[in-house]
Amino acid sequence: MRKLFDIKFILLITLLCCGFVACSDDSNSDIEEPVKPEPETGDVTLYITTNTRSQDFATKAVDFSDKSNMSPSTINLEPETRYQTMDGFGAAITGSTCYNLLQMTEDNREKFLKETFSPTEGMGYSYVRISIGCSDFSLSEYTCCDTEGIENFGLTSEETDYVIPILQEIQAINPDLKILGSPWTCPRWMKVNNLTDLQPFNSWTSGQLNPAYYADYATYFVKWIQVLKEYGIEIYSVTPQNEPLNRGNSASLYMGWEEQLEFVKNNLVPAFKAASLNTKIYLFDHNYNYDNMGGQNDYPVKIYDAGVDEDIVVGAAYHNYGGNKEELLDIHEKAPERELIFTETSIGTWNDGRNLQNRLIEDMREVALGTVNNWCKGVIVWNLMLDSDRGPNREGGCQTCYGAVDIDRANYSSITRNSHYYIIGHLSSVVKPGAVRIGTSGFSDAGFYYSAFENTDGTYAVVLLNSNSASKMITLDDGTNHFSYEVPAKSVISYQWKK
Repeated sequence: MRKLFDIKFILLITLLCCGFVACSDDSNSDIEEPVKPEPETGDVTLYITTNTRSQDFATKAVDFSDKSNMSPSTINLEPETRYQTMDGFGAAITGSTCYNLLQMTEDNREKFLKETFSPTEGMGYSYVRISIGCSDFSLSEYTCCDTEGIENFGLTSEETDYVIPILQEIQAINPDLKILGSPWTCPRWMKVNNLTDLQPFNSWTSGQLNPAYYADYATYFVKWIQVLKEYGIEIYSVTPQNEPLNRGNSASLYMGWEEQLEFVKNNLVPAFKAASLNTKIYLFDHNYNYDNMGGQNDYPVKIYDAGVDEDIVVGAAYHNYGGNKEELLDIHEKAPERELIFTETSIGTWNDGRNLQNRLIEDMREVALGTVNNWCKGVIVWNLMLDSDRGPNREGGCQTCYGAVDIDRANYSSITRNSHYYIIGHLSSVVKPGAVRIGTSGFSDAGFYYSAFENTDGTYAVVLLNSNSASKMITLDDGTNHFSYEVPAKSVISYQWKK
């Protein structure tokens, strides 16, 4: 009993001592004041992602400064210098993506889609790409007319059961969504082995479009656009062929620039006009280096120079599986009146695709800001969602790709967000459709990359990458207001504020 009393007495004395120390007013104390939380609201809204996920698309705020701006690290906005008008940013809604989304509970799917596509409650993704027929991330190989004769055109169950329901759900969240369609192959009965022998080529992979079916294939595009409209889905743009120089994909079709010129100029454009379609056509849709085929260099420019309707054939689309993004600037300089969009890039096992510490920096520099700063008005990455086994995928297609996000097959609930999800989100969250990229001057240290925009609602937006290993205080000045914020090391930060 005495022992228990002693223990209680010691505990009491200890607590009293601790309380005294805690309440003492010692001016020499080394105890730091608690860190004040970031403001919930302010003049400027910021979204921050670090490559370690210490800040995971964190929402912050800062107020304008009322002091004179003397900062040497100031980015000055110059809205009088204007570049391209932005159409939007997003990812591909493939058959595989739709399958995975439909395995989720309705509540979880709605939550994820709102987080991704809502312009008011989420990142505001605004542009998606879908395949016309199958892609290498479809649940099967098909086109919309696998029985010979264009009169046999019709949608398949993959579209009606998977793709269309998901598109409708996304449109309910973001009614202003833009949709780009691209075919991986024409129907097999339209294929020949080459344009000399013209022998039937009954294969999903490779082959060329038989000139005898150019008109039917143009009708195929028109019918596809029209039938999707019946489901409430407007097609904003198309490309005549995904990766026209790639014969090796599981579903593919070779189409050199001279073939694409003939098909587009004398068949697809007249078919769109006859059907009163205002869907845009973007040429090419392939790599910066034209797959090292010398005769295909400047593929879209060759078509422009040969003469093609510029009201419908508005520009060209590019991927980054070969070559350098500087090709975009070269094409813009050769055809400044035409548009550029970026339509596909992948992450996977070959480039350590789930390692955000590496990929966030490179993908933001090369894909997001790299394409926008070279005149692209839209940026779209590959699959929005794959599962934890990189699928569903098919033999002959990419079996080593990751999605912008990956969902766990064990529960179809746990989601891993990869670099592509963040880089698109950092653009779409602050740069809205109709925004104009504007000029900047001032701060330009190595390792920092950025782009500035003026939105149609009277706000400015800046997206900035700090690829360095140290944080830095950066000031933004629009000529009327300025503010400063410490940009973390190896991070992406998006800003938006009213003028």
